[in-house]
Amino acid sequence: MALLNISSCSKLPPNPPLSLLHKPHPSSLSLQTQLKPSPNLFSPIAQSVAKVGFVALLSSSLFFVHPALAFKGGGPYGAEVTRGQDLTGKDFSGKSLIKQDFKTSILRQANFKGAKLLGASFFDADLTGADLSDADLRGADFSLASVTKANLSNANLEGATLTGNTSFKGSKITGADFTDVPLRDDQREYLCTIADGVNPTTGNATRDTLLCN
Repeated sequence: MALLNISSCSKLPPNPPLSLLHKPHPSSLSLQTQLKPSPNLFSPIAQSVAKVGFVALLSSSLFFVHPALAFKGGGPYGAEVTRGQDLTGKDFSGKSLIKQDFKTSILRQANFKGAKLLGASFFDADLTGADLSDADLRGADFSLASVTKANLSNANLEGATLTGNTSFKGSKITGADFTDVPLRDDQREYLCTIADGVNPTTGNATRDTLLCN
């Protein structure tokens, strides 16, 4: 009997199940939940930051674009730069070049026959020997331009802008319309010595549009 009592007293209690040993304390679960970052909280912020960064990068890339690319004009040829370029002998005949920018370009012997050049800028451009016949040049800017020995036959220059330095010496102006074109007295006198014909589009006589005596 003594042996039996000793055996029963020395018997150890059974080991608890493994699931109970590894079960986290409720307080630790609460702490982990609080520390765990919420994707719903940070995702919109991260997306906003990414968008702002992208817009800033795009803006800076546009701001620092090559200077030459900033001077593209309108019309089909606007895909190429026409300001400050050497376009000697270039063929623009029949093209729609409305408000095209040709400022300071070299356009010697360029062909603009029948082109639509409303509001185009030829500021300080060299149009020596250019063909501008039948061109629509209403509102075009010829300030400081050299239009010497050019062909302006039947061109419509209504409302075009000129300056005292704009030269038409040696140019052909038969049928050209100079209605409302501001001319210096000596420019007008010279053009009146070579003016003749009637503009086929407006029906105005060249001499009448120049207010020749």
